[in-house]
Amino acid sequence: MTKKAQHNSIILAVIGFTAVVAVVAIIGFFTLGQKDDTIQGQVEVTEYRVSSKVPGRILELRFKEGDYVKVGDTLAILDAPEVRAKMSQAQGAEDAASAMSEMARNGARQEQIRGAFEVLQQTKAGLEIAEKSYNRVQRLFDEGVMSEQKRDEAYATYKAMEAQVKAAQSQYDMARNGARREEKLAAAAQVNRAKGAVAEVSSYMNETVQIAQMEGEVSEVYPKVGELVGTGAPIMSIAVMNDVWGAFNVREDQLGGMTVGKTFTAYVPAFNKDIEMKVYYMKDQGSYAVWKATKATGQYDLKTFEIKARPTVKLEGLRPGMSLVIKKP
Repeated sequence: MTKKAQHNSIILAVIGFTAVVAVVAIIGFFTLGQKDDTIQGQVEVTEYRVSSKVPGRILELRFKEGDYVKVGDTLAILDAPEVRAKMSQAQGAEDAASAMSEMARNGARQEQIRGAFEVLQQTKAGLEIAEKSYNRVQRLFDEGVMSEQKRDEAYATYKAMEAQVKAAQSQYDMARNGARREEKLAAAAQVNRAKGAVAEVSSYMNETVQIAQMEGEVSEVYPKVGELVGTGAPIMSIAVMNDVWGAFNVREDQLGGMTVGKTFTAYVPAFNKDIEMKVYYMKDQGSYAVWKATKATGQYDLKTFEIKARPTVKLEGLRPGMSLVIKKP
């Protein structure tokens, strides 16, 4: 190859390289150099998870994913034999406490009262004999016929029988009057305690049947029929379709005066339609994952804010996950 041909090839290569660099620079200017003002978010809805306070086995699932439920609908039924056993124990304790309280209110049985009365009569008869004996011994002692020792023994017997009469009288009064006020109150307190235990177990029994608290759409069902679920484990999630909003992550230099209470227009690609939305929540993300330095030297940083807004007019068919694009005025 001649020197002239080599020189022409080098010139062509330089020209081609320069052209490529120029094209890349132009593309970079029109793409990277321009600021992207598009702010995209998505539709969200309120969700609540259905769960039980007691562990159990899933016996029945009344709804599947995509079904719409209303307040009061039975969603799931669990089998909890341990709770049923505790209910039997609690009811047995309540019955026993009620019986004890009834016995305290009614007092002793009639047979016990009659027995105490007979003992009282017996001791009174003994007291009467002891009193007569003492009086005779006392007269003989006064006449000098009976010794002082015999008089003292008769007097001791008389006083002993007198004490027995008082004891028998107290036993008869206690049997007739029944339990003391404090004992009756204690028995009534035991009944209330047992009733509280029954009420507690009843609340656990109610947890074996899960009822819808709000109407909405079943978004996800977690266990299968026959599986065990623990305390507080989610059984299904319900999306409250009446509570729809849009969630956006907006850098602070793109807020453009957006504040709580302000309205803006958002484009819904799924319907090719614009909707008006009103901001009701605004909070900084507070994470290094969402800030951006304005310059390479990092003079100051731009934080990202989470914006939530609700449509001012309901749009039928708007579902969670659909895209929303904020339109700049």
